Amino acid sequence: MKKLLLGLGIVGFLVGGYFTADALLFDGVKARPIQQNGLWANYFAQDSDQAKTTVILIGGGQWGDYWAQYLAQNNMNGLSLPYSGVGDLPQLPEDIALEYFEKALDWLIAQPDVDPDRIVVMGASRNAELALVVASKFPNRVSGVVAYTVLPYNSDELKPSWTFKGQAIPFVPMEKIQGGSQEQLDLLGYWNAGLAKPEAAEAAIAVEQIGGPVLLISGIEDQVWPSASMADTIAARLQKNNFKHAVKNLQFEAAGHLISTNPDQKSAQMHGQMRLGDKMYTYNQGGTPEGDLKAKQAAREELLLFLRAL
Repeated sequence: MKKLLLGLGIVGFLVGGYFTADALLFDGVKARPIQQNGLWANYFAQDSDQAKTTVILIGGGQWGDYWAQYLAQNNMNGLSLPYSGVGDLPQLPEDIALEYFEKALDWLIAQPDVDPDRIVVMGASRNAELALVVASKFPNRVSGVVAYTVLPYNSDELKPSWTFKGQAIPFVPMEKIQGGSQEQLDLLGYWNAGLAKPEAAEAAIAVEQIGGPVLLISGIEDQVWPSASMADTIAARLQKNNFKHAVKNLQFEAAGHLISTNPDQKSAQMHGQMRLGDKMYTYNQGGTPEGDLKAKQAAREELLLFLRAL
């Protein structure tokens, strides 16, 4: 019995020591897990009665958690919000109902530390498209949008990515990516071919309906898809429609698709991998590690300026 008590005491000491060390060494803002009303998210906010600017990081995961915590450390709130592959959410990013994001907006508006007039949506890569869609559909609840590098899922079936009120959000039908005999995929060519289709004009996001300022961030050398030219198209559409809010279209030389990754880390792998059938292919992310790092750090500063100006 004494040995057992001694063993339990040691375990208790080690566990207590771990939590003590964790409390002393961790200087960030810990996540508050949200699992209610169909939402699966991590909420980062400092203890405060002050209503603050709040950013929804669409897609969640490590990317969303990083930015949500960073924003919380800078006197804002961040909601890292996945929409597939977690809990009882859809396993694939297909037929995603925009009502899910409406629930997230409702939840945030009910929080005392959230300023309902300063809620921003932010996304990167494919989620940049989704951020623009969400902002355009809920202009009275979303006060701004940040879109980094405006890779879709390669489905065997033709399905819409997003729906609203049971109807598909217009999209460009794309053929399944084929690998062929080449070892490296030409993703940039694949997406440029899609954008050249007649359906592309009808599928354009009605960004002029967004109810707040827009920040577009892209790498000029993005080789995954034409993010810089797509950002130019968005900016031109906003100007054509006499958009009344501020628009900033930031484009960085020597930067590629990885411009949205951790600004404190140099990109180590400039090529991605994709399995098609029984063969693994590579694709070029574009840019250089040095160019990406410089762009990421400059973009982070621009992001803070954008959010603090709301």
